[in-house]
Amino acid sequence: MKLLIVDDEPPARERLRRLLAEMEDCQVVAEAGTGEEALSRCGELRPDVVLLDVRMPGLSGIQIARHIDTLEDPPAVIFTTAYDQYAVEAFETEAVGYLLKPVRKEKLAHALRHAARISPSRLVKVAETARIEHRRDQICARLGEQLRLIPIGDIYYFNADQKYVTVKHRGGESLIDESLKALAEEFAPDFVRIHRNALIAEKQISAVERTDSGQYVVRVRECGDVLEVSRRHASELLRRIRGEA
Repeated sequence: MKLLIVDDEPPARERLRRLLAEMEDCQVVAEAGTGEEALSRCGELRPDVVLLDVRMPGLSGIQIARHIDTLEDPPAVIFTTAYDQYAVEAFETEAVGYLLKPVRKEKLAHALRHAARISPSRLVKVAETARIEHRRDQICARLGEQLRLIPIGDIYYFNADQKYVTVKHRGGESLIDESLKALAEEFAPDFVRIHRNALIAEKQISAVERTDSGQYVVRVRECGDVLEVSRRHASELLRRIRGEA
């Protein structure tokens, strides 16, 4: 079993490494002290299990786990946390694996035996119940087995096409495997739904125009793209840009 240890505190990582060294069939392939480093290691090394601290500077453990889930063959995740009533209740309610710090060997062994992949929807529920920020500051796109983080502030719009969603951003275009509905819920009110297939950053709307045929379109500020607005979403869009309640 290949394991990745993720914790911003070196003593916590050392304790886990020491406990795992006493167990058969466990190999620590790497450690990471930040979320970005953890994502890089996951893509490169493809661990079977990630031991992931919940409260990390920058990306939280919940956010890291959601990004990890975008890998083609994501590892199982076991969270580690200092005692927190809300977090523990959330993990237990959603049947998500966790370990209380300081981690005990027998608890670690039990958690490894029952380690499993965690769905993004379950992670969101855990975050909400545990009062952990779960709105992401970046979207994660997969390039082969590597994960690329795209800052939300760099995104112009999302465009859905069958299974995948295209993210148009300052760095170009990327494909992600997420639903437009979930993205709209997570990033409201900064993004506006203009079509069943399109979600645009409100700050990127430079103009809303009506064509000769009566069709509304949106011009995207930084990239100049023109996006169609559906009749269903036109009235809400016009209210938003006029500043109406």
